[in-house]
Amino acid sequence: MQRTRIAHALVVTVALASLAACSQGSSGHKDEALGSKAPVAPAQRKAVPGLPGMPPVLDPRDVYAADRPNRLSPVVKDFPSRIYVPNTESDTVSVIDPRTYEIIDTIHVGRQPQHVVPSWDMKTLWVNNNRGHTLTPIDPSTGKAGKPVEVHDPYNLYFTPNGKYAIVMASLDRELVFRDPHTMERKKTVPVSCYGVNHADFSLDGRYFIVSCEFSGELLKVDTEKMKVIGQQKLPFDGAMPQDVKVSPDGKRFYVADMMADGMWVLDGDTFGKPTLLPTGKGTHGLYVSRDSREMYVSNRGEGTVSVFDFAENRVTKKWHLPQGGSPDMGGVSADGKVLWLSGRYNSEVYAIDTRTGEQLARVKVGSGPHGLAVYPQPGRYSLGHTGIFR
Repeated sequence: MQRTRIAHALVVTVALASLAACSQGSSGHKDEALGSKAPVAPAQRKAVPGLPGMPPVLDPRDVYAADRPNRLSPVVKDFPSRIYVPNTESDTVSVIDPRTYEIIDTIHVGRQPQHVVPSWDMKTLWVNNNRGHTLTPIDPSTGKAGKPVEVHDPYNLYFTPNGKYAIVMASLDRELVFRDPHTMERKKTVPVSCYGVNHADFSLDGRYFIVSCEFSGELLKVDTEKMKVIGQQKLPFDGAMPQDVKVSPDGKRFYVADMMADGMWVLDGDTFGKPTLLPTGKGTHGLYVSRDSREMYVSNRGEGTVSVFDFAENRVTKKWHLPQGGSPDMGGVSADGKVLWLSGRYNSEVYAIDTRTGEQLARVKVGSGPHGLAVYPQPGRYSLGHTGIFR
């Protein structure tokens, strides 16, 4: 009888300990702003030794773990949902209400706005006025533009994962310019020998990033902390024009869209070895990961389609055709993950596409030459830049 009581007590003790552990594990997944206590990875997963100062990796198996549907940071949860469309030839930003598919405002900015980029702290949207050599800040809580900041050749804009620097992709200057993320004061200039630096994405640990060089058909590997190019290679395709870059959820591969090779280059970022080409469609351009991290939407600007790539199957499983064609370019996924928004670069329009069926929900007429539109707000703890790369 005594042994039975002892055994029963041990079972109860173990059960209570297990319940306590489960309770602690679930609390670690609550959404929190970066300014408060940072989320911690579950105990059974090995911590990733990330870039110094970078928020901890939530899940080493999924760099997009913070981007689940409607998981908005307290920083952005009260921002009105809007689509910000930079019109490169109209020098304006069209602001669309995604509920009504109507333009509710037109913001006049500098010459040739290319992308609308969320800041690392997600409090500001920066309009990249490429030929106007300025960045126009927009307050996403009000939709109002602030005073432009002088920045030379800002084709695109990224932020280091620790929030220490903004990185201006100075395409024609052939430079990567590391700047203060708030004032945009120049801190370090990294000249490059390739031509047309434009898009990038970071490794899972944030210690390096891969950059596409559009006009010379090359890729760069850059050490984030040292701010130094540590690798460079020519893509194995005559006339290659690499565009958007995205890392796989597990961080093991990088995908690089190529509008002339009509597909995505797939390579190991760690080894920076020779990439292989995965065909997707004519004029492959933008890459956008689904909210469940299972698929990636690939815009094919040259044929008016969107390919759906399955990460686990490593293949294109679906292709959606826009009615009456079009020129799907850059964009983003809605906060709930149900709508893919893309600019129609050569058609002065924007497309809203149902991510469950591929059905076109709307075409909205905007200014001339719409390019890197931003869907805002989006889930995530911080922004790495471009039209919205969140971790």
